[in-house]
Amino acid sequence: MATDTIILTRKIQVFVDCDDKEKRTAYFKKLFTWQDMVYRGSNLVLTHQYIQENIKDFIYLKEDIKVKLADNNKDPEGILNTSRMNTTYKILSRYFKGEIPSDILSNINMSLIKTFNTDRSAYWKGEKSIRNFKKTMPIPFSGKQINLSNDEKSKDFKFSLFKIPFRTYLGKDRSDKRVLLQRALIGQIKICASSLQIVKGKLFLLLALELPKKNHELKEHVIAEASLSVEHPITVQINKDQFQIGNKEEFLYRRMAIQAARHRIQRAAAFNKGGKGRKKKLKSLEQFNKKEISYVDSRLHLYSRRLIDTCIKAQAGTLLLVNQSSKEEVAKEDEFLLRNWSYYGLVEKIRYKAEMAGINLIIE
Repeated sequence: MATDTIILTRKIQVFVDCDDKEKRTAYFKKLFTWQDMVYRGSNLVLTHQYIQENIKDFIYLKEDIKVKLADNNKDPEGILNTSRMNTTYKILSRYFKGEIPSDILSNINMSLIKTFNTDRSAYWKGEKSIRNFKKTMPIPFSGKQINLSNDEKSKDFKFSLFKIPFRTYLGKDRSDKRVLLQRALIGQIKICASSLQIVKGKLFLLLALELPKKNHELKEHVIAEASLSVEHPITVQINKDQFQIGNKEEFLYRRMAIQAARHRIQRAAAFNKGGKGRKKKLKSLEQFNKKEISYVDSRLHLYSRRLIDTCIKAQAGTLLLVNQSSKEEVAKEDEFLLRNWSYYGLVEKIRYKAEMAGINLIIE
């Protein structure tokens, strides 16, 4: 059954709101410790879930060792002393209880069980290996842990998380982050399970918000057929009308121009003045890497937004991406297309914008 809400995640830079140097250092030390525990605990949870799922397939065990994976209190033949979901939480509690808030442990357990259940079919078929989490993975927590308040000195916001004070940094904010935070502050939208990420010493709040879907007058029998290609990023046909969104010169050539500039800087980097280390010599190269990522992301957002706006204007309740699967297979074999044409990124942006607008997306 379709829901009337959608979960959106916004990445917001935050700072520890403390002027005392010693306290701030202690807060950061605590956060880094928690991050390490989350990383190790996540690998533990997924390993135990995988073993439990596949214990019945251990054909090299003795017959009398093959047992039923169930709570013994509810099923006499079961070998567990608790529910299956609670087994991995007990593992986390055994290793980390008292060193990390229980709310974080609970969210690690729930999110990873959900992840495991999503991939279990692929694990069973041998199509996918068990996930291995990195040390930089975010620290998850429930939405009730965040209590937002206005910052009296600026247009930013303050909040406390496990008794650690934070404040947001929104800058010029050309996006909708400030508006969404203000709506969350006054209770118009709900804050869901979110996470805190540490990247190269910087803190980012990955804030998940539950928003109502926008109501548009759409007709399901009106179908928009969209085709993705290199010549024109999106070509959409609705009834007898055809629209082209973007062109090769705007997207592909501009991206290749950024790459060419990056290659020139890369060749010249060998002659840069030394003495300040490798990071200093390659600083300009890193800037062009970010330029390309930023440019591609902004173009894909623009193209997907225009596609959805076109569908809404024509009251198209169904969006069909034509021959998308076959095009992705062709792109995998073509090194140039694989490097320069972001099929998957564009489809994902179309998917979530269509869901927000209440448009049914079908991918052929």
